[in-house]
Amino acid sequence: MVKIATVPDKGNSANTTNPAEEGFDAEFKPLTAEEAQAWRQRNRAVSPWHVLALQVFVGALLAVLIGLIGGQSHLAVSAAWGTLAVVVPAVVFVRAMSRQMRPTQSGSALLGFFVWELVKILLTVALLLVAPIVISDLNWFALVAGFVVTIKVYWLAMWLGWMKPKSKSNI
Repeated sequence: MVKIATVPDKGNSANTTNPAEEGFDAEFKPLTAEEAQAWRQRNRAVSPWHVLALQVFVGALLAVLIGLIGGQSHLAVSAAWGTLAVVVPAVVFVRAMSRQMRPTQSGSALLGFFVWELVKILLTVALLLVAPIVISDLNWFALVAGFVVTIKVYWLAMWLGWMKPKSKSNI
């Protein structure tokens, strides 16, 4: 069972205990400024805009390929709409999150994340629902292919090393 540390009373220093007894790692040591800088150099932040640009590129490439292979423009348009249904909500989400990175309260940042994720999901569903209205000769197979391939670009970004999983040894 994991023991959760308690906050000692401010006025009573007799309640203080050893951090190891409170469930903290006894070998924990804060990083110096130099160590923190070196850690930042090893673990660069990935811009979500780069991933979005890759999604647009892959989605456009897929739409062109589907159009060329299928020989019908409505197939390419359907695949492009599938890409659009992923990219537009993601752009709205990334823009909102990048503007919201400034709050000092973590609770408001977390709430903002959930709100904008809900907006992203609703916008995605709305774009999928209006697809038959906007595209007269919609091909659902091509639309879903564009949608799924565009979503899976996250895996491509990870494979390219843009989104490196952090190992405990880097911390």
